[in-house]
Amino acid sequence: MLPGAYSRPPEFVDEGFVAAVRSRGLAADIVIADAHLGYYNERSIVQRLREDVVLPAMREGYAQVWLVGISIGGFGALGYAARHGSELAGVVTLAPYLGRRTLQREIADAGGPLAWRASQALAAADADDLDRDIWAWLATPTAAPPVYLGFGRDDRFAESHQVLGALLPSGRSFDTPGGHDWPAWRAAWHQWLDRGLLPANCQDQKAG
Repeated sequence: MLPGAYSRPPEFVDEGFVAAVRSRGLAADIVIADAHLGYYNERSIVQRLREDVVLPAMREGYAQVWLVGISIGGFGALGYAARHGSELAGVVTLAPYLGRRTLQREIADAGGPLAWRASQALAAADADDLDRDIWAWLATPTAAPPVYLGFGRDDRFAESHQVLGALLPSGRSFDTPGGHDWPAWRAAWHQWLDRGLLPANCQDQKAG
């Protein structure tokens, strides 16, 4: 679980995210990463997640690793999937920040993500530009792992969420009442958990 820019990791507990998993008897060990803004500013968020969280879990034999991120945490989860998607079972991104406004305008001016990806807009991309990597990956028809998007209808990023939702297969995007805050995120989290995508048999969660 990756927190938002101004959230603290314990808020996932305080806001019932962990309890929601436990109450359903799901076979999931939960890591709440202290993924603060500094990692994003330093462009090290993907590397740190990979070396400190995902690869250790894989070495311990976990058969599935999901990333769940809120706001900028959702951006981080998508960034990981864009660069190391084969290591993940899926991504749940709640009200994600989806990159700088100048890039979103560039995408809109190109006619949307698919047209933008097919254009020369990517030619001048920074070699370490996570914003562009995310959108180029999302606009790839065969993009994996699966991404699930939840957001509040009155969220300040709702317009970009709708653009992302249009790229996802049917049923992968869902909205809830509310804005960019915990009530909407909590409702979206419950909606996703109720889909039953996480197994309930603990014995099946580790290889061997």
